[in-house]
Amino acid sequence: MSVATITETTQYLTFKLADEVFALDVAKVREILEYTSVTKVPQTPGFMRGVINLRGSVVPVVDLRLKFGMSATEQTINTCIIVAEVDMGDEIILLGALADSVQEVNEMEPEQIEAAPHIGTQLDTEFIKGMGNHNDQFVILLDIDKVFGVKELAGLAEAA
Repeated sequence: MSVATITETTQYLTFKLADEVFALDVAKVREILEYTSVTKVPQTPGFMRGVINLRGSVVPVVDLRLKFGMSATEQTINTCIIVAEVDMGDEIILLGALADSVQEVNEMEPEQIEAAPHIGTQLDTEFIKGMGNHNDQFVILLDIDKVFGVKELAGLAEAA
């Protein structure tokens, strides 16, 4: 989804990874959980921390900081798991994403959102819906369906 297709006010859940503020469309967020123990699964990608039991369902948990080339998420009192619905094409899977802290839900008007920066041809920024501006601070709007490639998602779904 490009910025041009954002034509109405949308609510976004904002959260922090390191010092940066990211956001997901609240329509994709199922729930927010306190950090709980995560069961490690052998031979999974480095950014996959493991799985949790969510009311009888096995949900893979990923560390977005690692996926984005940052240091691993350290567990603090504010660390949480954002459970989101991710479109794999023919099915929707639940995916837990570690966040340093959840901020708030903000409404953003289309005019508050700019296109994602184009950083040459070597870096893929397709997973960024746009750059929101809230209270004079940039918020990186993620397209959770594009953060992970199809092969990565298939691997996560198999691990779960």
